[in-house]
Amino acid sequence: MTQSDPSDSFVPAAHPSTWLGVMGGGQLGRMFVHAAQAMGFKVAVLEPIADCPAGHAADHLHVAGYTDAHALAALGQQCVAVTTEFENVPAQSLSQLAQHAFVAPAAAAVSVAQDRMAEKTFFTRCAERSGVMPAPHQMISSQADIDALPDDLFPGILKTARMGYDGKGQARVRSRAEVSAAFAQMQHVPCVLEKMLPLAYEISVLAVRGADGEAVVYPIAENVHRGGILFSTTVPGPNVTPDCAAQAQAATLQIIAQLDYVGVLCVEFFVLSDGSLVVNEMAPRPHNSGHYTIDACVTSQFAQQARAMAKLPLGDVRQHSPAVMLNLLGDLWFKAEDDQPREPAWEKLLALPGANLHLYGKDDPRRGRKMGHVTFVASTLAEAQQNCAAACHLLGITA
Repeated sequence: MTQSDPSDSFVPAAHPSTWLGVMGGGQLGRMFVHAAQAMGFKVAVLEPIADCPAGHAADHLHVAGYTDAHALAALGQQCVAVTTEFENVPAQSLSQLAQHAFVAPAAAAVSVAQDRMAEKTFFTRCAERSGVMPAPHQMISSQADIDALPDDLFPGILKTARMGYDGKGQARVRSRAEVSAAFAQMQHVPCVLEKMLPLAYEISVLAVRGADGEAVVYPIAENVHRGGILFSTTVPGPNVTPDCAAQAQAATLQIIAQLDYVGVLCVEFFVLSDGSLVVNEMAPRPHNSGHYTIDACVTSQFAQQARAMAKLPLGDVRQHSPAVMLNLLGDLWFKAEDDQPREPAWEKLLALPGANLHLYGKDDPRRGRKMGHVTFVASTLAEAQQNCAAACHLLGITA
């Protein structure tokens, strides 16, 4: 059963305005605000920091903590539906919001994605239908757990069970001694050790499910990570076979259905050297690897999120142009020897064919911080890749 009657959709209106709410003030919230406003909604954001990307664009900003009961009640009473722009919003806060408004995705679905062990347990259960298992893994909460680790889990990656993103809270380990050292460095918080597998490449699958149970899935994105942070996304994935794409999409549709999920969900997979699939993790929100949909698809992932939470018909997921998306990190601002930040030459970047620049309104560039992205669209994938390579050369990025 879904959490609400899908027949009662929330249509945009001029007077009185139809308000949608967002928990979180980052760039994903900002892009959601733009998409929802283009459809005629007004958007309210709840975020502890007043100077935030989503707050700059929102129609109203509630400056408050994510657990502030008064602010949550105010947001819930103002909005007909509320979503989250990142997975670490407390699930209890989403439950509180659900007393006042339709919340998509629901707290129960988000809570699974907030804990790596719960997530892997869920993926394992889904594998009966999806046919795709997570990597071999073990929960670690004590030295006794480390001592009992099987030898075949090494080498592996130790990850904190909660709050990890963009490569944070992770360490590669080759022995129990290295696990112990990394576990201590992580302050002995609960962790998961995952076996390292022979990786060929990584893909992500973006799916959307409505309150009525209808679900659609986007083309497969092939991703490259550097330093644990997404570097680029190419769609269609140049290495993705039709069988791999079909299996990953089918598995994602099984996952989103078994979660009883409403909204945009991104599921990341590893493709191993033998061509087999392993499910890695999921993000209960629009995703960095789905930014290409803004410029290359009929309906962007952010417009889909607005449609799903408003219980409107889902949009067309067709990709009309091959695309390559390149993340723009704060490192680009620090090319001079004096280490003073300088704005990159955007005018030169925009002179490249098919360039679509998206900056996130952050005025404090820092190394490793996501400041924006650029998506190259073209009539052929080769052209998009060529123009992206030219952008890397222009910006001083090793392609």
